[in-house]
Order: sequence, then structure tokens, then C-alpha cells
Amino acid sequence: MSLEALRNALPEYAKDQKLNLGSLAAEPSLTVQQRAGTFIVSALASRNATVTRAILAEFGPQLSAEALAAAKGAASIMGMNNIYYRFTHLVGGDYPSMPAKLRMNIMAKPGVEKADFELWSLAVSAINGCGMCMESHEKVVKHAGLTSEQVQAAVRIASVVHAAAVTIEAEEAAAA
Repeated sequence: MSLEALRNALPEYAKDQKLNLGSLAAEPSLTVQQRAGTFIVSALASRNATVTRAILAEFGPQLSAEALAAAKGAASIMGMNNIYYRFTHLVGGDYPSMPAKLRMNIMAKPGVEKADFELWSLAVSAINGCGMCMESHEKVVKHAGLTSEQVQAAVRIASVVHAAAVTIEAEEAAAA
């Protein structure tokens, strides 16, 4: 399935997502790698097989093998980190000062430019709703020279891909 096929699979009530997917696929403020990786991590974080297959088919070929592995790694590590750090942030107490004791080696050597990996981590964190992680990754990408417009573009991609996944999942459930 291609991005166009995914857009066509969205029902009329999700016309906004159809339009947004089309315009964001050509978002000019991000590099090809940033844009493709953000679409991929967002699909993986949204956990819908139909959307993930379509996004990987469309944007996977735009990345090197190393960048694709890094995008998958960002989705994976943030799947863990977002749960852990959201807990420590929301519950507070002693937890924020305790060592996490979780391996996160990919964050030190992601296989792509640090700013791109951090941008992808930010997009996943936005989907997963981890405020602490969003603040941390936003600070790193801004320090690396990315603009507010680039950060916003990544989060816009994350929000639209997630909305498409929610819509497709609802339609698949209704049809079952």
C-alpha cells in the first residue's frame, strides 16, 4: 500500500487527514531524511499495521539502511522511555532521582545525525504523551540548530499519522 492508497482508504469524515497527509509528505522545512524518518517513527508509534505498511512502503526507500534502522530504533527506545519517564514525572516522589537502570545505548550512537534521531524521538514522545521526553528532545533539537518550524512540522506529521492510524483502526473494527 502506498501513501496515496492510505489516503484513499480514509473515509470521507477523515478528509482533513487525507489533505494533511498529502501536504506533509512534501513538508519543505524538513530534510528528506528528517521527513521520511518522522513519518516512519510516527507510524510505528501509532501501532497500526495498515498505516505502518503504507508509510514504510512510501518513505522507507527514501532512507539509507542505517537511517531506517535508526528510525526503528527511535520508535523502539522511546516506546520504553516514554512509559518510564512519564511515570517518574507524573508520580514524582523519589522516582525522578533514582537511576533508571535501563539500557539506552542507541541514543549515544543512533547511526544518523543526533539532531535527526532526537527529532524522531520527539515525534514518538508527542504520540505517547510524555511531557518530560518532549521537553528534553525539543531542547536538544533546538540546541542543534533546528527551528521551531521544523519541530512543529515533525509534531504535525506525528499527529496526522496517528490520526490516520486511529481512523483506519476504527474502520477496520467497524467492518469486522
